[in-house]
Amino acid sequence: MQVSRSSQQRLVHRQNFELPTPEDKIEELSVDGGNIRVRTTSGEICAWLGYKAISLHDNRMVGTSFQDNQAVIDWVNDQPLASTVTCIGDGHDGIWNIIDQLAPDVQRREVLDWFHLIENLHKVGGSLKRLKQAEALLWKGQVEPTKALFANCKGKQAQNFCHYLDKHSERIINYEYHQAEQICSIGSGSVESAVKQIDRRTKISGAQWKRENVSQVLAHRTAYLNGLLSV
Repeated sequence: MQVSRSSQQRLVHRQNFELPTPEDKIEELSVDGGNIRVRTTSGEICAWLGYKAISLHDNRMVGTSFQDNQAVIDWVNDQPLASTVTCIGDGHDGIWNIIDQLAPDVQRREVLDWFHLIENLHKVGGSLKRLKQAEALLWKGQVEPTKALFANCKGKQAQNFCHYLDKHSERIINYEYHQAEQICSIGSGSVESAVKQIDRRTKISGAQWKRENVSQVLAHRTAYLNGLLSV
């Protein structure tokens, strides 16, 4: 039976899509965010507003919330947590503000996403030899020797990168060791993939969403990604 687009939308807004409950303890997760285009009053420029997503790696589940970080924070904290929970994110403050509220401090292993770290390194530019040396040092989690490579650099990008290393120094682990020993993941690709799949629905060509409908649209897409919708 074919159902029109408007009928599908009405059906979506009649449903109650709750976040899933994992059966196993949460051992590893990653946090990221996306933006959604929200309709404004006539004559005003449309607004892009943020939402947050958390991916539970081993459980293969994702949770989202729109303009309400506490919703996903409570979702995670209400689940059984492992004695050590690895939390992976990029360098944005908003991500770490959320992670800071997930599980007690002593229970978290915070990891700066390796790929974002190297992306920021290569923004420095300059000597390719120095960049290669820095990447090798960072792969082993050696922050201070990495900073020493840029000690004589006066460029803004180099200075910004050193501040970035200082800010996240405790989250820069020995990536080589952790990957070789399969202790934890070193990248937040799981949640980034989830955000891209959410955006395939929310960022269709020309789409603008009523603000009051966004949470339900995200909940519907999240339920689909979690396999909670029957085909």
